Amino acid sequence: MVKNFSMKDESFICENCGKEVSKLNYTARDHCPYCLFSKHVDIMPGDRLNNCKGLLKPIGIEKFKKTYKIIYKCEKCGMHHKNIMANDDNMDLIIELSTNI
Repeated sequence: MVKNFSMKDESFICENCGKEVSKLNYTARDHCPYCLFSKHVDIMPGDRLNNCKGLLKPIGIEKFKKTYKIIYKCEKCGMHHKNIMANDDNMDLIIELSTNI
């Protein structure tokens, strides 16, 4: 299945840590750079059609091309999801997640 990517680079208030998160300005912002949490809002990237709306907790990290993907588990429905890390992500948390492999 081909994913239809809909660019949604939006600022938001993180529902986990409460910090204001600004737009990324080079691709879609899909998680908090401070605590790395995300929100289960999409079925296809950017569509905002998922009814779950649970918090996606970062549980691990995996190598992806020349960067990394953050591995998530939804705290509401249990589904696993992955997002590519952003340039401004908290590297201390990325390193901590890498020990969860």
